[in-house]
Amino acid sequence: MKNVFLGIGSNLGDRRENLKTALDLITLHIGVVSHTSSVWETEPWGFSSRELFLNMVIEVETLLNPSGLLGRILMIEAGMGRLRDGMGYSSRIIDIDILFYGSRIIKTKSLVLPHPKIHERKFVLEPLNEIAPEFVHPVLGKDIFILLGECRDKGKVKLWRKTDH
Repeated sequence: MKNVFLGIGSNLGDRRENLKTALDLITLHIGVVSHTSSVWETEPWGFSSRELFLNMVIEVETLLNPSGLLGRILMIEAGMGRLRDGMGYSSRIIDIDILFYGSRIIKTKSLVLPHPKIHERKFVLEPLNEIAPEFVHPVLGKDIFILLGECRDKGKVKLWRKTDH
């Protein structure tokens, strides 16, 4: 079993229901969700939109290897109506990113882990800090609590719904 951290976001349609559906599908196709952050409402990052995101981070125990995990995530996203077009950031029904696959460092054409922009994204660091503040980023050598304190992202990130971990 490997512990992985996934970031989940939605800013189209019934955002709360989209997150719930994604969680259900992750449990069905990927593994056991062991920790769930609260849900945070955030401004879009990297593009402009009137629709705010709901974001959360989860920890999942999985038997899948990194490429198998990515394949299942793309299957879940496509099944929920999202197709990645490679045209940059945009509004979306669902977005599931692999943040960490244990402490593995992977650089291939289709997958870079840890996610290369974690330290720049307050909307990822806030919920990640909630469930794993002491997790050390294997490339940067700093824990999530420190990375959140150093993050220069000025986007609005506010607690939307508190959950029990």
